Amino acid sequence: MRYSELFLPTVREIPADAEIVSHQLMIRAGMIRKLTSGIYTYLPLGYRVIRKFERIVREEMNRAGAQEVYMPMVQPRELWEESGRWNHYGKELLRFKDRNDRDCCLGPTHEEVITDLVRNEIKTYRQLPRNIYQIQTKYRDEIRPRFGVMRCREFSMKDAYSFDADEEGVDISYKKMFGAYMRIFQRCGLRFRAVEADTGSIGGSFSHEFMVIADTGEDSLVFCSTCDYAANLEKAEIAIPEGRKVSGEEFVPLETVHTPDMKSIEEVSWFLSVQPRDVVKTMIYSADGIPVAVLVRGDTDVNEIKVKNYLNCDVLEMADDTMIYKATGAPRGFAGAIGIKARIIADYSLMNMTNFVMGANKEDYHVKNVNIGRDISVDSFADLRIARDTDLCPRCGGNLLFARGIEVGHVFKLGTKYSKAMKAVYLDKNGKEQYMVMGCYGIGIGRTVAASIEQNHDEHGIIWPLTIAPYQVIITPVNVNDEKIKIISEKLYASLLEKGVDVIVDDRDERAGVKFNDADLIGIPLRVTIGKKALSEQKMEVKIRKSGKVKILATDKVVDFILSYVNEGM
Repeated sequence: MRYSELFLPTVREIPADAEIVSHQLMIRAGMIRKLTSGIYTYLPLGYRVIRKFERIVREEMNRAGAQEVYMPMVQPRELWEESGRWNHYGKELLRFKDRNDRDCCLGPTHEEVITDLVRNEIKTYRQLPRNIYQIQTKYRDEIRPRFGVMRCREFSMKDAYSFDADEEGVDISYKKMFGAYMRIFQRCGLRFRAVEADTGSIGGSFSHEFMVIADTGEDSLVFCSTCDYAANLEKAEIAIPEGRKVSGEEFVPLETVHTPDMKSIEEVSWFLSVQPRDVVKTMIYSADGIPVAVLVRGDTDVNEIKVKNYLNCDVLEMADDTMIYKATGAPRGFAGAIGIKARIIADYSLMNMTNFVMGANKEDYHVKNVNIGRDISVDSFADLRIARDTDLCPRCGGNLLFARGIEVGHVFKLGTKYSKAMKAVYLDKNGKEQYMVMGCYGIGIGRTVAASIEQNHDEHGIIWPLTIAPYQVIITPVNVNDEKIKIISEKLYASLLEKGVDVIVDDRDERAGVKFNDADLIGIPLRVTIGKKALSEQKMEVKIRKSGKVKILATDKVVDFILSYVNEGM
């Protein structure tokens, strides 16, 4: 490719609406342009990177035995009603009617479509297992699109679905996909971790997220300093504390205290001269319309994902003022568990607490010296809070470490969630109908490209890993009007093309500094500068973008060096 022919509108200034580095650099490097909120056009340079990444994904998916298809983006309401997700999915599902007044949606994911396909085609155990994947456009009507292609409304995803005869089979499929994902992200030169995760709206029994480590990541991940345990913050487990026998002799008589206008934990603990850890928060939730009181220690926070999973409810939300008043007899901010009209569940951290403070279910009042058993009855204890850096690993007791990350892939064991709902069955060896056991495996294509930029950049621009760089080499003649320099450049360009190297020659009539800056901005791994030394000393300058190192090589050695570098990096 010749730079002069490339549609590459680079920008010097940082775009005002670009919040993170990848968004800024993808616009500045001429990779994307915004059409409307959360929807982007990929320009030639950006799309080349996308295609490079897609090639790696396809190679590893095919290697793992998956087969590629292409499913429709428009999906009928009937399929989503079969799965039960038409109403459950929420406003992210973009619904519309066609000219025949039939309800449809733009697919945010394809569990329903693939299950419908497979249930109509697979009839017997002899046709299992199967793993089918696609790379296709998805649409999710995000309430707040942000961070460029990192969180947008229209995006490209690789989604795969496995179908097995039993749990043992899906375990094998899951391991194959897990291994394929490890190879995909390793080949892209990314620093990442596979972490245990919640299954969310997709459903299923078990899942892992693949998180690229980046300070700008939206998600938090937790991992052990000693063993291989890792999870995202939503899923991170907290070990059950060692039990101790709480004696009634330790209990102090209840005391109701006037706490005027004191609602927050900080205000109450300051007013009563206690530590936040000595106060218990009573959070009132509506679980499918039923009030539930969740008790956590004052210095911790409720993990609503854990609460929702523990209660096994479809909808969990903070109770409104009416529900709170009916349950407690008091306005918001003064709830306590004594005499409350709601189910009570408590975090493990309360198991050994005595003589703690909580709301008195009376405006401007709190109660001191509350004790479980004597004053309140807890229906059950569970892991209900968000992990903190003072917690210990639930597996080995080691120290937990925290980092920021960007989710780029997610693998699920779906079980029979969709096959039961949509009657995807097969005949076993005995001729009896059995439900297929499913797995689901997704990778965000554009999201992974953006995550790579978040990890690989400097003050000058992008630093592409060789495997997904739009071009591997850029040839930079310092003066295209010098006929001898031009001839040498063209000869090198032709030689590299012949060897299969992905190369671009900057044949613009621009100053050398402009060309160097553009090469750094768009992040090409190797830059070959052809100037006076090429004429006087038969030497060329090769700069490695990642390290910044410059090598001065004899002209006849440049091609061999490039081939060696490229082959080693691939």
